[in-house]
Amino acid sequence: MCPANSERLNPEHAQALRDLGLSPEFYGAYAVAVVVVTIVVFTLVSALIVWRKSEDRMALLAAFTLLLFGTSAVTSDIPAALARAHPVFWFPTHLFDYLGQVAFGIFFYLFPSGRFVPRWTKWLAVSVALFYVANIFFPHSALDLLNGPVFIGYVLSLGVVQLYRYRKTSTPIEQQQTKWVVFGVAVGLAGFSAVLTLHRLVPQFQGTGPLSQMIGSTLVYGLILLIPLSIGMAILRSGLYEIDLIINRTLVYSTLTVILAGVYIGGVIGLQSLFRALTGSESQIAIVASTLAIAVLFNPLRGRVQGFIDHRFYRKKYDARKTLETLGSQLRNETDLDALSGHLISAVRQTMQPAHVSLWLLKKNEEKR
Repeated sequence: MCPANSERLNPEHAQALRDLGLSPEFYGAYAVAVVVVTIVVFTLVSALIVWRKSEDRMALLAAFTLLLFGTSAVTSDIPAALARAHPVFWFPTHLFDYLGQVAFGIFFYLFPSGRFVPRWTKWLAVSVALFYVANIFFPHSALDLLNGPVFIGYVLSLGVVQLYRYRKTSTPIEQQQTKWVVFGVAVGLAGFSAVLTLHRLVPQFQGTGPLSQMIGSTLVYGLILLIPLSIGMAILRSGLYEIDLIINRTLVYSTLTVILAGVYIGGVIGLQSLFRALTGSESQIAIVASTLAIAVLFNPLRGRVQGFIDHRFYRKKYDARKTLETLGSQLRNETDLDALSGHLISAVRQTMQPAHVSLWLLKKNEEKR
């Protein structure tokens, strides 16, 4: 797993750096510093887990996974360069890479309880360990099957297992731990994949110079750091707070960003085509009009997206909020005490779903003394 590949500096890129007031030495030092910071964060989180949770076997597995995954699998450029320069290190570096990749999969099959649930997942773990032997030690050979559909199936199995455990066997605390880990890993890997995809598939992002390489490398490794931070937060559980709000806002604003980006790009392309058809030339009015459309649409669209996300993914909370809003309206318009009592009991029953609801009213003694 190689997050970023810094291009070698050619004379043109070196000159571009000098124009920015940067030296080639700074470029090289920065590329190394980003990797070193990533290794340090993985290592520190691992050490903190061992220090605080040394009696917990699941915590020790998490620490072991972060240490190997962060120092060899994620930052594989450095071990690979070491192995090329000194062949004697070929086997140790590949062994650590193998252990880091396998430990990452086993961690997800066991987290958060430390048991294989369902039990057949232990055979998935064994299969993954066997697949990685060929993938790490004999890459691109006929034995290397961990690519394409097989790798996608492996990644999906990790998510399916976590979803099953969350719904069927996890305690409330374990569910909170699962939310933190799945959210951090999903956002980190999704962002990592998006940056690499843009770099490899979009021509405008290829060969754009050393500055873009530095920015891309920073983004990639910054996203990868969400993995140790989320796992550390979940394992330590110190200050573990409700993550639903973070997930909700992420869903809302990521969806909103995609929609508005589509509207903006579609508006610019459509209006430019219209101007070319009418006047034979392009116009900056298309960009201005698309920008104004984005500004006008932002708040109404955000409300609609928020409502859709709440309705689709947070149904219970959405229904509870609607029930309370309805109760508030009824309390403002209703004057009959018996009717108000019925509305209140109905709202409590719908939102909290208790086994039994009763309402006691204390009547004041209105006798004058």
